[in-house]
Amino acid sequence: MDSGSIYEKGSDSSDKQSSNVWKKSHWYTVVRLIYGGITTPKFESLEVSLEIPLFGSVTGTWKPNDAEKKAAWEMYIELVTRISVVELKDEDGILRESLDSLYSLFQTTRDILKKYGPDVAIPRKKNELSFGKLAVIILNYQIRPVLAKWHPLLKDYEGQRKKGVSIIAHEKEWQYNHELRQVLNETRKQLMQYSVYLAKVANVTPLFDETHLDG
Repeated sequence: MDSGSIYEKGSDSSDKQSSNVWKKSHWYTVVRLIYGGITTPKFESLEVSLEIPLFGSVTGTWKPNDAEKKAAWEMYIELVTRISVVELKDEDGILRESLDSLYSLFQTTRDILKKYGPDVAIPRKKNELSFGKLAVIILNYQIRPVLAKWHPLLKDYEGQRKKGVSIIAHEKEWQYNHELRQVLNETRKQLMQYSVYLAKVANVTPLFDETHLDG
């Protein structure tokens, strides 16, 4: 099933200014990447271990080639500069913006896969992973199920917003507000862990330390 069949972008921009304070904390990532880019020692392989709810354990050895290292860097930048990896506390942010951020990863990932071609998804031995395999697993088993369930539910509720009521105020009254925030934060943790592996393959210091991924 293509992502387009489950998700039709429908954000209302009327509350963008209301969420600016929350967004500002996100831009420190760019500053850190530019001015704090201490590289890590080069390596030949990386042991990967991810727990994806609808897929199970993703474990194996990743021996990246040059194309995968470049793809990993591009994907890493895309991840750590998005709202989708910022913790969504009960009084912060807008749910719609977080879902939109997740949705945009479909096109981003497709673009990177197309750019680098089959070289980033070369068949491996049984317990070996590749950029292509990891990227598709993250999209299809971590992000797609979240959008498939929560986009239509939120969209239906958004259609009930009365004139003069802000998006933030309307979302706070939604019975599933807290539940969706929990789901988004669990997804955030998986994307953060994914970003750590991408950073290591790209030979840069991960923005997120593994010791903070349970936060």
